[in-house]
Amino acid sequence: MIIPTALSASAIEGNAPISFGDDAYSRLRSDIISCRLPPGAFVTEPELMQRYGIRKASVRVALVRLAHEGYMQSRPRKGYQITPITLRDVEEVFTLRVQLEPLAARLAVGRVDTAHLRELEAACRQHDPALSLSEHIQSFMHANKAFHLAISAASGNERLHRTLESLLDEMSRLVALGFGVQKTKPEIKHDHNALIDAFEEQDAKRAETIARRHIETFQSMTMEKLYASLAQTGAAIPFTGAGSWR
Repeated sequence: MIIPTALSASAIEGNAPISFGDDAYSRLRSDIISCRLPPGAFVTEPELMQRYGIRKASVRVALVRLAHEGYMQSRPRKGYQITPITLRDVEEVFTLRVQLEPLAARLAVGRVDTAHLRELEAACRQHDPALSLSEHIQSFMHANKAFHLAISAASGNERLHRTLESLLDEMSRLVALGFGVQKTKPEIKHDHNALIDAFEEQDAKRAETIARRHIETFQSMTMEKLYASLAQTGAAIPFTGAGSWR
């Protein structure tokens, strides 16, 4: 399964129209989350126009939206900086996930489609020899996000669902950075299957416990990869130097 990095400027989802600004935003955001535009790198409007083949107005619309979401920062006389990843970011993301996802799991008991969850779990483990490692990581994160969001959607709490959706996008950047440099793909098969089993048994307490354990395990795994990546590249969190994304 290949995750697209760009959207058509003329159509999306059944040929519905999409503005050039929305298209530019989607493409830039995808590249930031996947770390193709690395944390800490500096970019300019002309560079982005050339790289993505888009006009200045579209670039500016995208930059405003990305800055509002915290993915981009304006730097006078330098252009824009892809927001660096800090240790505080990592801690905050996991602190929220470990509180919210067990709650979502408990609320989803008796409501979530477990057959659909098994399909999404299988997608997390797909392996296509034709794909590069970065594409495999993107594929995994796309399927993993869908798995967790299917649970939060079934919770019936829309605010909880939206919050977790945002957190999982931030998580994708951490995974792309840590696991990409270490040239390895995350593996979470056993926790996902155990969680599905708890849903099928309608055991709310067990589902909540497994969800918490899963987040704590993935936190340890991600932090290990991040630190190893930093040691290997000689970089440090936060990234403060003027990086190059080309």
